[in-house]
Amino acid sequence: MPVKTVKCPSCGKSVPWIETEKFKPFCCERCKLIDLGEWAAEEKVIPGKPLYSDEIDNDYPEQ
Repeated sequence: MPVKTVKCPSCGKSVPWIETEKFKPFCCERCKLIDLGEWAAEEKVIPGKPLYSDEIDNDYPEQ
C-alpha cells in the first residue's frame, strides 16, 4: 500500500504521513515555527465571529 503524502502548509514540500515524521503535517521544525509565528501575529485567522469580545466586560470590577 502506498504511503499517503501531504504538502507542508508552510513551504509546500511533500511530507509522508507516517508515524516517524515528527513534525507532520510540516516538513521540519522551522516550517512549524514559521506557521506558529503567523498565527501568533494574527496573520492567519479562522473566519467567523469571535468567541470573546476584546472589549472590557463592565460586569466585573477592574483589578
